[in-house]
Amino acid sequence: MEKKTIITIGRQYGSGGHEIGEKLAERLGIKFYDNSLIDRVSKDSGLCKEIIMEHDEKPTSSFLYNLVTDPYSINFNRGSLTDMPYGQKIFLAQYDTVRKIASEESCVIVGRCADYILKDYDNLISLFIYADIDFRLKRISAEHPEVKNENKLKDMLEKKDRSRASYYNYYADTKWGHAKTYDFCINSAKLGVEKTVLLIEDYIQLFAKE
Repeated sequence: MEKKTIITIGRQYGSGGHEIGEKLAERLGIKFYDNSLIDRVSKDSGLCKEIIMEHDEKPTSSFLYNLVTDPYSINFNRGSLTDMPYGQKIFLAQYDTVRKIASEESCVIVGRCADYILKDYDNLISLFIYADIDFRLKRISAEHPEVKNENKLKDMLEKKDRSRASYYNYYADTKWGHAKTYDFCINSAKLGVEKTVLLIEDYIQLFAKE
């Protein structure tokens, strides 16, 4: 990709957002960050990887809400991080790392409020992947064959989506999953993962030409 472009992906649980992001990055020849972002955050911040994983994409206390309503207010003395709960430290560490990555290279970043963190970037494309419930349940069932009860699968799906929505809505000034929050929303169940990747790739190539 000649023009540096940052692609962020919000996703419903079971919609294939991770797989779509990974395949899209591979086709575009750029870096892909989802769980690997945790490694980078840990390296950049010095925070323990296991603790970052424990608090990953989970909302925290009301103190930080006032801090991040204006993203530029985060540029305060980082020395105060030592006095913060881990959830607050981790969001700020992710904030720094996401912006650092975006300044370095074209990439695909999944979740972590990346679209909100990078909303002032002109070269940002923000995507949201959603899907029909049957499609999502089928994918979740394949990932968790030990769960036989469909109601339990639905509970898993709803709980994960609530967690992601709560985390995003807590930090961002827009709403998780609402169309106006993103540049492009797509139902991955209509075309399947592979063709959804191709459609998004066409969109990105058109964006790059503008």
